[in-house]
Amino acid sequence: MSRLLGSTAAGGPAVELDGRVYNRAQLGPETDDAALVERLAAERGLADALAALNGDVAVAVREPDGAVALARDRFGVRPLYYARTAAGWAYASQPGPLLELPGVDARPDPNWVARFAGSHYRTIDDDPGASPYLGVAQVPPAHVVRLRTGEEPRVEPYWRLEFEPDETGSESELAERYRELLLDAVAIRLRAFARPAFTLSGGMDSSSVVACAALAAGSGRTAFSTVYDDATYDESGDIGPMLGGPVADWRPVRVGTPDVLELVEEMVALHDEPVATATWLSHHVLAGEVAAAGFDGLFGGLGGDELNAGEYEYFPFHFADLRAAGREQELAHEIGCWASHHDHPVFRKDRAVAEDALARLVDLSQPGRILPDRARILRYARALAPEYRAELDRFEPSLPSPSSSYLKNRAWQDLTRETLPCCLRAEDRQTAHRGLANVLPFLDHRLVELMFRVPGPLKIRDGITKRLLREATREILPEETRTRIAKTGWNAPAHVWFSGRDREPLLDLIRSQSFRERGIYDVAEVERLADEHEAIVASGDPRENHMMFLWQLVNLELWLKAPRTLGTMARP
Repeated sequence: MSRLLGSTAAGGPAVELDGRVYNRAQLGPETDDAALVERLAAERGLADALAALNGDVAVAVREPDGAVALARDRFGVRPLYYARTAAGWAYASQPGPLLELPGVDARPDPNWVARFAGSHYRTIDDDPGASPYLGVAQVPPAHVVRLRTGEEPRVEPYWRLEFEPDETGSESELAERYRELLLDAVAIRLRAFARPAFTLSGGMDSSSVVACAALAAGSGRTAFSTVYDDATYDESGDIGPMLGGPVADWRPVRVGTPDVLELVEEMVALHDEPVATATWLSHHVLAGEVAAAGFDGLFGGLGGDELNAGEYEYFPFHFADLRAAGREQELAHEIGCWASHHDHPVFRKDRAVAEDALARLVDLSQPGRILPDRARILRYARALAPEYRAELDRFEPSLPSPSSSYLKNRAWQDLTRETLPCCLRAEDRQTAHRGLANVLPFLDHRLVELMFRVPGPLKIRDGITKRLLREATREILPEETRTRIAKTGWNAPAHVWFSGRDREPLLDLIRSQSFRERGIYDVAEVERLADEHEAIVASGDPRENHMMFLWQLVNLELWLKAPRTLGTMARP
């Protein structure tokens, strides 16, 4: 599909569309997605037309009154940006083309820079309508932005998620509904591609997508996995049960000792921005292998953790719901099971840790209200120069409370502002660049609407996550995969990429004149952290290292050195 690029000052087709509509057969006779949207908008109005779509799309619609309406799918799988130019308004699927236009302020946003430099990657997408550039805005997911030359944008939602009341029915009945929806979400997407491939990790989400596709197609699928020499994040052993059944053709992509700085330069140029986590270097390499093999779509499991409360960090919010309901006996049981199943030498799990998390992360006096994790937000604030640290000190994340459930609000925050947006951008850039589509069945809105109304104990129970998904995938997933409790987490061994012989390029960058003169970091503190990281990795001690901070530093510096951003810094 073509990428969107246009303006209010120029003519063009009535509807431009990037992406795919998956329920087109239910909506009308058109064989072209843009023609379908054009007819539906004329018949129902644009908001109702968009709400009728099940798809991953960004659209630009030229309306009869001369305005251009921009919109994105409900969760922002397809990106869309806009900017005020000297001639009016312009829009594009990435910021890069907009930055070249006269009148667009192409300077990086210093507040965004401060968050990327010294905070956790979860903070960078706090505003769904912003971008890393002062003069470029983003169309928020599930919204329409109307642009008319000489006027301010009008931003309106076309869809909102309903969180309550909880779904009724027995666990087995809800599991059956979930199973039917998941199978259909995969099947309607599968029909849109001639040669689909699948990413596969050792976790349930990507495994469930592959297994549902194999069931729908009646044969095993082709799956690609990144594998590593370092065992920390290598999931080859966990992938084994999927092979020979749902996966007929497994293609491991080895990411050994990459030239990190060279690949990051390549990725930053591709993304028009720094890349949030080292996971996406591995995905970048994998996507190249998938495209070279002639596939046209790459299916993955993104969104599954947010729907199914699959991350470890969801436990405290489940505990908060139990405490708010006065279910102290059940709370004590859950904390005990959590500690038994998931204790870790670095990230401890016990009653004291649970109580500390409850005190820091939720407001029990206001049902559903979650609190900012200031320790995580400010962990590396000391590594920033004073003016950027001041920016970070002032940062207050948006933490809306659409539900009375702490667990639902935490998952919704991740889906819309924290974990998912940067992942969606990375997947889009790295697949679209190669002529692939990234396909994410867990973000089918029907699944999201169901799972955000499923009560917490059907997601976490007895210290085990993804309970309803585990029930829904009986006889679909191999039992070893379906019942595995431990979670490695999809990550990359960047700790070793920044240690030993491989740390020399990092040190050269930190000690460079341009890095010092840029004035973002306290260079002495950065050097101390790099040395401490090296000592931790070399020792093999069970201590938390600094790989995420170093990854973000490298990405930020290489972005600011790139020709497009060089010399355009705006000071705080």
